[in-house]
Amino acid sequence: MKGKVEIIKPGLFTTIQDKGRFGFSKYGIPKSGPMDEVAFDFANSLLGNQENCACIEWTLQAPILKFNEPTLICLTGSLVDAFLNGEKVEMYRQVKIVKNDILTINFCKNKLYGYVGIENGFQSDVVLKSRSFYPAVTPKSTLKKGDILPYLTSRNTNDQFSSLVKSSHKNITNHIEVYQGIEFDLLSNSQKEYLLETEFTISSKRNRMAIQLKEELSNTLPSIITAPVLPGTVQLTPSGKLIVLMRDCQTTGGYPRVLQLSSSAINQIAQKRTNQKVKFRLIDL
Repeated sequence: MKGKVEIIKPGLFTTIQDKGRFGFSKYGIPKSGPMDEVAFDFANSLLGNQENCACIEWTLQAPILKFNEPTLICLTGSLVDAFLNGEKVEMYRQVKIVKNDILTINFCKNKLYGYVGIENGFQSDVVLKSRSFYPAVTPKSTLKKGDILPYLTSRNTNDQFSSLVKSSHKNITNHIEVYQGIEFDLLSNSQKEYLLETEFTISSKRNRMAIQLKEELSNTLPSIITAPVLPGTVQLTPSGKLIVLMRDCQTTGGYPRVLQLSSSAINQIAQKRTNQKVKFRLIDL
């Protein structure tokens, strides 16, 4: 039996994401997927879901949701105050939903992205083997007021809770693990030193495609022939700006690829807010 959740209020840049869209980069279609894979994985793990079950992802301001049938949900990602019919509920714990329950979530407190997971995942449309929203691929790029999302109903009431995440919210570091990019060795010694010794500032020019850093690295490198790029690739523009590519990034680019973020570093920088700092820490392959 299927239930439906109604989007009473959409929040900010709220989307459906699963693990992403694989095998379509040759057509210029990005992988997409959750900005913070760790928080996404926690949601599915706590609900006993398969790892690719779709979740709701929001940015800073969460949606308000109304459920018309019983199910189980959980909240992960940024710390928030959340309420079910006015009663506070905890994060990183299964929350039992009954018919006509309304979930209200306040603004993110410490990070940028939050997640609502649901048992068996949200049953939205599959496009090119994924439920992840992406403009020009899926009918919607964000959730809107009045949208309806189907889900499978449940009366399971297992109480699973994770205390591991408590410490992860406290141990927030500015250090971002990176590998050498393909064009890293074309940089001079002074450029490499600046790149690895500077604390860079997250600018307001950011979205699911990329994050631009404020500080500039004097650039003497020529543009390159268009070449493959990935989420986590750090490009150096002709003006000296550094651009960190994110989950919805293009599949090719013509700027030198000076660094490549590790998988954990992509999750980490995704949750950084505007004007927060990051410092690259080079690691070996």
